[in-house]
Amino acid sequence: MSTEESRWLTGGRVYDQIAARLRARITAGTYPPGTALPSEAALVAEFRVARATARRGLAILEDEGLIVTLPGKGRVVSDGASGGPSYRYQAIAGDLREQIHAGTLVAGTVLSSEHVLRRRYAASRNTVRHALAELEREGLITTEHGKGRFVRLLHD
Repeated sequence: MSTEESRWLTGGRVYDQIAARLRARITAGTYPPGTALPSEAALVAEFRVARATARRGLAILEDEGLIVTLPGKGRVVSDGASGGPSYRYQAIAGDLREQIHAGTLVAGTVLSSEHVLRRRYAASRNTVRHALAELEREGLITTEHGKGRFVRLLHD
């Protein structure tokens, strides 16, 4: 570990520094494609930060497409060549995303309930919720508590 790597992280936006260090390790081959990154607990201990700070750093790398979160495996370095979704929630989110972009589900349309989506996709409640959360993060749907989930207006 270099002198730069062994220094404690200080200053503002420490999560950016965590992302930068992990990104450097990924590009240097320390974490090759397909390998799991250290756990959140290990990152918390290594960087001496709060778990939320470590998660924010990991989220940056996930947004960049350098890593993916795989249920049961943790955060794994992306191979960049995966042709399709690895997990069921990604396939469900992809199908709903296609319907939104194709205009089958237009802005303002209320999405089917979790129960209906569970039956349609033969998936668990958590799998459906994970897919919906992904679409919400992308800004494709919105949740109105007590009313349901709605397709948002797409800005071209």
